[in-house]
Amino acid sequence: MSGAVTGGAVPVLAAGRLSVGYGRKAVVEGIELELGRGATLALVGANGSGKSTLLKTMAGLLPALAGSMKVFGGRPGRNPSRVAYLGQFHSNQLMLPLRALDVVRMARYPTLGLMRRATAEDERMVREAMERMGIGGLAREPLSGLSGGQRQRVHIAQALARGAELLLLDEPEANLDAESKETLLSAVRAAVQAGGTVVIATHDIKEASRCDQAMLLAQRVVAYGPGCSVLTPDTLLSTFGVTARMEEGRVVVVEREHRHECGE
Repeated sequence: MSGAVTGGAVPVLAAGRLSVGYGRKAVVEGIELELGRGATLALVGANGSGKSTLLKTMAGLLPALAGSMKVFGGRPGRNPSRVAYLGQFHSNQLMLPLRALDVVRMARYPTLGLMRRATAEDERMVREAMERMGIGGLAREPLSGLSGGQRQRVHIAQALARGAELLLLDEPEANLDAESKETLLSAVRAAVQAGGTVVIATHDIKEASRCDQAMLLAQRVVAYGPGCSVLTPDTLLSTFGVTARMEEGRVVVVEREHRHECGE
């Protein structure tokens, strides 16, 4: 999969001369991208680089400051049932007493509305999402009693349970151990194999290199293209201030570039 749109199909995501930010202050300007069905895009950059701002604009949580952002050919937020967004912060952690199962079930609310009861299909999707993230045994546990990594897996399961065509994941690997990260990657692969499109904001250079497309951000677009091609020593230096090399298809960080501050 290359992420390209073929055959006149409407792109899942398309941005042209896009500026994103808060209020009137742009964080990143001049974004151009196009992503088709069944493709993956990694947004790579340090904290404050614009990854989360771009994801929120895709999700319809922030308006574009300039240019255009289209999701399924329309404005972001127009088709909430087709999009699942996982942010970095989860306010429902403070809503007590919530069980893990209750949190994942929230994924089905946009489809059910206020009056309808959950169907057997809704419950199946919730159960499968929890099993996929390895938390089926935690269903009845209070969220407040879970570890940070367990809570993160609950929120990832909530995003998966939406059954959405587009997954927008903001640093989902936060608080996850190595085994849980592999579980997450397996879930992402399954979503893509089912025809879903995934955008993931990450610091993980190795995982970004496996994506169809990667966009490197540093309050500007440093590079955009196939993940295995744009993650070069020069682009990583511009994005993170690190030098790196490719070894056996993997990106290996060599050292951090020392940058002198004024007066040093």
